[in-house]
Amino acid sequence: MSTIQPVITTADQDVLLSFYTKLFGAEEIFRVPEEGPAFYVGLRIGDSDLGLVAKKDPGNGAAPRVLLSIGVDDVDETLGRVEALGGSVRRGANDMPWGQRVAHIQDPDGNPVNLTQPTPAQ
Repeated sequence: MSTIQPVITTADQDVLLSFYTKLFGAEEIFRVPEEGPAFYVGLRIGDSDLGLVAKKDPGNGAAPRVLLSIGVDDVDETLGRVEALGGSVRRGANDMPWGQRVAHIQDPDGNPVNLTQPTPAQ
């Protein structure tokens, strides 16, 4: 388990579970309760953990207070799959001066997510 673990509350846990599984290859590692509708689903993406909590009315504040940044092997390839999985592209991929290629997306619940990959040294 990660020392710090982001947790997303959602009214539609199945949609987010499908999105993070199909886009990032997340693996379900924990579920409460084990049978029936889950209150909590723990996912592993690479060497990190992400939690999804089912909540009937999670609210939607005016400004997000958490941003997920997820490292991928190929930002452009991943970006091409976002909308088919129910997410949206906020800003396409760009090479940043600090050595990363970055794209900005939102998951199906509107949570902001950065896709990142290292760029080759110049």
